[in-house]
Amino acid sequence: MTDRWYRKAVVYCADIDTFADSNGDGCGDIRGMINRLDYLARLGVNCLWLNPIHPTPDLDDGYDVSDFYNIDPRFGNLGDFAELLHQAGNLGIKVIIDLVVNHTSDKHPWFQSARSSPDSPYRDWYVWSETEPADRKQGMVFPGEQDETWTYDRTAKLWYYHRFYKFQPDLNINNPEVREEIKKITSFWLQLGVAGFRMDAVPFIIEQTEPGNPNSPKDLDFLTELRQHVQWRKGDAVLLAEANVEPAQLVDFFGDKGGSNNRIHMLFDFMLNGRLILALAREDAEPIIDGLRDTPMLPEGGQWATFLRNHDEIDLSRLTAEQRAEVFAKFGPEPEMQLYGRGIRRRLAPMLGNDRRHLELAYALQFSLRGTPVIRYGEEIGMGDDLAEDGRYAIRTGMQWSLTDNGGFSRAKPKDLARPVISGGDYGWEKVNVTLQRHDPNSLLSWFERMIRTLREAPEVGTGSCTHVDIPGTTSVLVHRADGETGTMVFVHNLGTEAATLDLSSLAAEADQPNDVLADQEYPELGKWDKVEVAGYGYRWIRLRRTV
Repeated sequence: MTDRWYRKAVVYCADIDTFADSNGDGCGDIRGMINRLDYLARLGVNCLWLNPIHPTPDLDDGYDVSDFYNIDPRFGNLGDFAELLHQAGNLGIKVIIDLVVNHTSDKHPWFQSARSSPDSPYRDWYVWSETEPADRKQGMVFPGEQDETWTYDRTAKLWYYHRFYKFQPDLNINNPEVREEIKKITSFWLQLGVAGFRMDAVPFIIEQTEPGNPNSPKDLDFLTELRQHVQWRKGDAVLLAEANVEPAQLVDFFGDKGGSNNRIHMLFDFMLNGRLILALAREDAEPIIDGLRDTPMLPEGGQWATFLRNHDEIDLSRLTAEQRAEVFAKFGPEPEMQLYGRGIRRRLAPMLGNDRRHLELAYALQFSLRGTPVIRYGEEIGMGDDLAEDGRYAIRTGMQWSLTDNGGFSRAKPKDLARPVISGGDYGWEKVNVTLQRHDPNSLLSWFERMIRTLREAPEVGTGSCTHVDIPGTTSVLVHRADGETGTMVFVHNLGTEAATLDLSSLAAEADQPNDVLADQEYPELGKWDKVEVAGYGYRWIRLRRTV
């Protein structure tokens, strides 16, 4: 991978504790991850994003960090992690890790010191109020599980702020020492060899919290500071941020008013994600067209990260109430399938009724849109969810590798597993696992490998422009093109069940030996482009022309 490698990456998101257990203690570990790197390389992944790896009381799946400079002992140690980075590098895989610095665990030594005395050197590392803030009951991220954002601490005799759970007190970004510590944390892991960070909850990291003000200002300049620091330490390091904010604010996270990309390199495209899910629910391309049209112009070097499923719920908060109701009715009709009144806690395979054609269509569409594709572990084999698990844990079950006990995830007894493995039914490890699909050239896993290889031959998708092609006729079909230095690709995706024939003759003059490089079936020659066929839930990736 060359300069701005992230624009040509395929990112694979995984939790160490649910991926592969090498020692049989029931918890996935770094050695298990190392043993499966060859699988990721064969899949075509060139960037591995690891969810929290640090020591933690584990009340929020590792997002309650108690030591930013170490590895959770359940996973291994720093030596094991250094070996993971080395072996991944040998296979051309870069590794990025979660940077969770909006808050700490309340068990972190910093907080324990801060609450113990007003003279503690860490007292001002957190956000306090002497009186009960008027906005105490506002701004909860997890409605139904949280009932306040300020909690009274009897030891400190003060109220402390926590945007998330009360066991996750927020760090005070206004404190220069906190800012320097965040930079120090990034330096440590960059020196060890990580390729960058997925920054959790960025709008809350830069929130300059004022007690009683539910709309406290944000210090975007800190992102400029952090970007400069990170890139001086490692020139090609990447910041991939979670910032689910209003569309008008998005560009500010990429760069300042001068128009340069001097803050975050990549943002998850939550706005497009919601439109994608709505389009799949309606079997209508219009929401995607609207999403592409409404995409703000990014500064040079800025990049979107596209996804269908991530490690949390599918967040529909950017849709209208009516649109959200449509999606719930289609993909999450039962209350136990929904979360926080805004999201769906299911994997894509059960959402789409385990319809192979529909799954291929959905992922072919995601991977062809502008930006860098991100895939959640297990999606490539069509893993299901466990709705008996609480909240977001429904999609955080053990990876299903084989026909051995626990799907090959661990040799431990089922009762001793850190996370359950789905067993029985259509999605249990007995039917859905890597080994079975490895032996089937027509499996979903085989298709993913083929699709990702094809994407590697179409760099225009990650580095070029993305333009909707207006066509007369059915609204179920999306046609878009990607233009770059290497040529042009045209993509046809039918979100509906009925076959369609399209008039794309407006593209014929540009065609130079056009051909399908990926399609759901064999189609007739393109001819004059005036009768381009596509099946129900069909897709065609067409190489229009190549310039080099």
